[in-house]
Amino acid sequence: MNKKLLISLFIKLIIAFSILIILREVAVYLIIQTHKPEVILSFEECVAKNYPVMESYPRQCRTPDGKTFVENIGNELEKADLIQSHNPRPNQTIISPLFIKGEARGYWFFEASFPIKLLDGNNKEIALTIAQAKSDWMTEDFVSFEAVLQFTTPETKEGTLVFKKDNPSGLPEHDDELIIPIKFFEAVQNVQLYYYNQSRDQEMFDYISCGQEAILPISREIALTQTPIQDTINLLLQGNLTPGEKQAGFSPMFPLEGLKLVGANLKDGTLTLEFDDPLNLTGGGSCRVGILWNQIKKTAQQFSGVKDVRFLPEELFQP
Repeated sequence: MNKKLLISLFIKLIIAFSILIILREVAVYLIIQTHKPEVILSFEECVAKNYPVMESYPRQCRTPDGKTFVENIGNELEKADLIQSHNPRPNQTIISPLFIKGEARGYWFFEASFPIKLLDGNNKEIALTIAQAKSDWMTEDFVSFEAVLQFTTPETKEGTLVFKKDNPSGLPEHDDELIIPIKFFEAVQNVQLYYYNQSRDQEMFDYISCGQEAILPISREIALTQTPIQDTINLLLQGNLTPGEKQAGFSPMFPLEGLKLVGANLKDGTLTLEFDDPLNLTGGGSCRVGILWNQIKKTAQQFSGVKDVRFLPEELFQP
């Protein structure tokens, strides 16, 4: 066997041996990675792995190795006897404008109000509003409050809503706050809610016509989902308006207690909306019923493919 052939065989053996070593190292790495223990650091990570969640409050998630992670709900339980947020709830996903509702002891207010701050995930303040008492605040009992918070969605996925006790003294020993963790929608779309505007109605006709010409759009954002029509109609039924929209003359006649959208089906251009109206509040005079009907109809018809709107049961929205 000549020298050149021996050298060639030797080189081939070295290459083959090197490949075997590389394959061995890759195999060892894959085995280590496959058997590498999972590191769960939060309630959210535990839930994402589909580990069991105990429906306590706050909720708890348990990993196979016995670790338990508790959902962060801020200090809601500690402050429950002083102030409560009915909307939003802890870890609720919010969108602007946010309509805040709750109740607090009278001494949480000063001159019937207190501030609410919205922080992003870096604890940077991105919005501020003032909550207003809905009744006499000069009491130690709970008093209902409302506020509207308008904000630009930040880059962070999570944030914090801070309900500050109004402290005119400025003394730190009198400070207090309710902390509610919230989440921000990552993808949104613009929609129009059509509401009756009485001021515009009178301007056009010099009297209350109740015509659909006075049912005008206001802009909102909703989460980007597979059910935009249902989501928009449900938002319409809430009847929430900002102070500026109320001042502009909008008067939606919603919400109606108990009224719920229970189904929506679009076929051949006709959108069938099914409602539950247990208290029969969709009836009444022709003016009122016409406004309710057209608010829903015009809101639905903004969506492509919706040419006509039908209500079920058929006796709803009848004078």
